[in-house]
Amino acid sequence: MKPIDILVVDDSAAVRRLLRLALSEDPELRIAGVAANGKIALALLEQKIPDLVTLDIEMPEMDGLTTLVQIRKRYPRLPVIMFSTLTERGAVATLDALSLGATDYVTKPTTVGDPAQAIATIKQQLIPRIKSFCPRVNLAPVQPPVVPHLKLHDSCPVELVAIGTSTGGPNALAEVLAAFPGDFPVPVVIVQHMPATFTRFLAERLTLICPLPVREAVSGARLLPGEVWIAPGDYHLVVTGLRSTCSLQIIQTPPENSCRPSVDVLFSSTAHVFRRGVLAVVMTGMGQDGLRGAETVHDMGGRVWVQDAATSVVWGMPGFVAQRGLAERVLPVGNIGREIVREVQETQPRIRAMAGSV
Repeated sequence: MKPIDILVVDDSAAVRRLLRLALSEDPELRIAGVAANGKIALALLEQKIPDLVTLDIEMPEMDGLTTLVQIRKRYPRLPVIMFSTLTERGAVATLDALSLGATDYVTKPTTVGDPAQAIATIKQQLIPRIKSFCPRVNLAPVQPPVVPHLKLHDSCPVELVAIGTSTGGPNALAEVLAAFPGDFPVPVVIVQHMPATFTRFLAERLTLICPLPVREAVSGARLLPGEVWIAPGDYHLVVTGLRSTCSLQIIQTPPENSCRPSVDVLFSSTAHVFRRGVLAVVMTGMGQDGLRGAETVHDMGGRVWVQDAATSVVWGMPGFVAQRGLAERVLPVGNIGREIVREVQETQPRIRAMAGSV
C-alpha cells in the first residue's frame, strides 16, 4: 500500500530534521519534500501534490498564514496541519490559521534540545492526526438513524448546555455560538481540547462572534444564565454544588482519555448536578473523549446530541457516542446552534411554571 506523502514546511533545519526522524520511523508515512518557507513550498506543490502538509507559522519570505491562504485557493481539500509554538503569539496565529482553513494544529515540542523526547512528542501528537486526515481505506462513516426524542423530556426543561469538542472545534463553536441570542436563558459550559494560553484567546475570539459573554473558567465562578464558560487548557472543568447555587471549579486531577481538560469530566459533573436538565452536545474531534460522560448524562435522563459525520473534521468523538446509541439527534453543525436555542426556549414556560409553583 502506498505510504502517506507529507510535505514538511519549516524554516528551522533542526525542526525539519526532527520531523524527518519522527515520521520516517513509521512505514505508513513518507517525507515527499521539505521547504524552508512558503514560497518554496508552493513551488513544490506545483510539481507534486502530497497527501498532507505540515506548515510552520513564522518563516522568512512567505510566512505560514500567507502560504495557507494560497494553498486553500489552489488545493481546498489538501489537509494542512499547522506546527505552532506554545506562546501567546503562537496561540493567536494558530487561531488565525484555523479560521483561514487549516485542518488542525500541533504545538512544537519545547524539548528540541532533547531529540529523543522531542521525537516522542511529535510522534504522539502528529502521527495520529496525519493518519486520521489521510485514511488509507476511504470508507464513508456509518451513521445510525436519528432516534426520536425520548418521552421523558416532554416535561423536563433544559437548565444547562454542555458542549465537548476537539479537532475542528474552534470553527464549529464559532458557528454554534453565533446562533445564540443575547437573552439566552441558561448557562453554557464548554470543553475544547487546547493547550493553556490558547483557550483564553479562543474565548476572546468567540466573545466577538457570540452575543453572550464567553470567558475562560475560573474556580468559584457562579454558573448564571446567559454566560458561556470554556475550560482552561491543562485544567478539568467541573460543575459543583446544588443546581440553584452551583459554581465552577477548575482542577488538575490526572488526564482522562489522555485529555485535560476532558469532556468526560465535565459532562459527568453536570449530570450529577442537573440530571435531566442537561443538554450535552458532542462535536467534531478525534478519539472518544465524551463517550463515558455522555453515558452518564443519558443514564441520568439528560439529552445527548452529536454533530454529524458530513460536517465534522473528524467524526471520532461524536461518532463513538452515536454508534453507542446515546444520541437523540445527529445534526449538521449549521443546525446545532438554532436547534439548541429552540430546545431551550420551548422549555422556558415549564421553567417559569415550576418556579411559580415553589
